Amino acid sequence: LALSSVIEPGGKREARLAATSAQRQIIDGERQARALDLIGEVTKRFVGVVANQARLDLAISARSLATDVLKSVERRIQAGAAPEAELYRARAQMTQAELAVTEAQSRLRASSLSLSVLWGDTEPDFVRVAGNLQNMGAVGDFNALFERTLQNPAIAIFASEERLREAELQLAKTQSRTDIGWSVGVRQFQDTDDTALVAGVSVPLFSSARNTGALQSAQSARDEVAVRRDIAMLELRATLFDAYQQRKLGIETAELLRSDVVPALTRAWQLTRTAYETGRYGYQEWAAARQELISAQYALISAQEAALQNGATIEQLTAQPLLPPLASDVGGTAQESEQ
Repeated sequence: LALSSVIEPGGKREARLAATSAQRQIIDGERQARALDLIGEVTKRFVGVVANQARLDLAISARSLATDVLKSVERRIQAGAAPEAELYRARAQMTQAELAVTEAQSRLRASSLSLSVLWGDTEPDFVRVAGNLQNMGAVGDFNALFERTLQNPAIAIFASEERLREAELQLAKTQSRTDIGWSVGVRQFQDTDDTALVAGVSVPLFSSARNTGALQSAQSARDEVAVRRDIAMLELRATLFDAYQQRKLGIETAELLRSDVVPALTRAWQLTRTAYETGRYGYQEWAAARQELISAQYALISAQEAALQNGATIEQLTAQPLLPPLASDVGGTAQESEQ
């Protein structure tokens, strides 16, 4: 019967505990980073649904407009004020408007499904979502945004990894120190029925020399973390700058389209319509003015979507919100039916 143990000099146990604690911090940081990625993806897909809803509404409005144009052309032909060719052109425009509605409905269904699968639904349990594309916020300062990226869990992980590698290095250093094993016990000899007290001490030789490779490896791993952190910061800055510029362009484009271009084209279309009905303009001018207005309205939606999508990317990189929530509720119960 014997009792034995090992004496670990140099704080080996504390070094192991420090390494385990640092590893736990890395795992927590990775979980936070993945959660942040998921939030960003949900936001981007939600923005996509809101934008496709706006495109569908615009396509339906354009179809209604094409219907009015067709009726107006029919009246002018019946009055003998327009050639019959304009009727066929108006009908073709009407068919194209119908196709645009069908395409917009398909895109909306696809984006709705892409959003709903994030919470495990194979089919969307909503008809429409509540969101405002015009709530794009201000451009902000790039340097201030970059400072906020230091709060990103993906960057904070490097600090935890540095602590882990340092703890592993300290642990490797302690392995160079020799452990002392000891034992004490009682041995009974059955042949002579004698009992003896047994004690022993064991000391491994050349522990420091055998541990040289592990020590060098731990030092290299610690130094590597700083290099990878610098590379990650450069890549993050480049990604943030690209998202910042795209968001800035989207906001500026949307503001110009909304305040100048769309109102001007709306007025031009109204004047062209009046001129067509009074016989001063032909169908070509009216159709062109109508198409220019619709194209500008689609461009406005795309610019707003781009600004919000890149805003979601910036939020993901900085781990902080730029804007209030785009919507308060996705809408489990439908308030509006799909048109």
